[in-house]
Amino acid sequence: MKKYEVYKNIRKRAMIFGLPVSMFALMMIAVIASLLVIIFSFSFVIIIGVLAFNAALYIALTRFAHNPRLFEFSKVFPKIISNKKSTALDYE
Repeated sequence: MKKYEVYKNIRKRAMIFGLPVSMFALMMIAVIASLLVIIFSFSFVIIIGVLAFNAALYIALTRFAHNPRLFEFSKVFPKIISNKKSTALDYE
């Protein structure tokens, strides 16, 4: 008789093949487009190129899923936090 483990991490994101659902959808759109390219192309080089593109896309998406801060360009919080009013008046 099989035993099933209770899923306790209900607050974690759903993952399909190691990708979040939105990235998995992007990967499936790329796969379907690649299949259309393969069906309508008669070149072996294009078929190999499409397969290499899909493999590279999957590797890039899995790395991005594990480290989402790769594309973070700016800091969210300021360096200095102050309660001092910023006015143009000089009291000195």
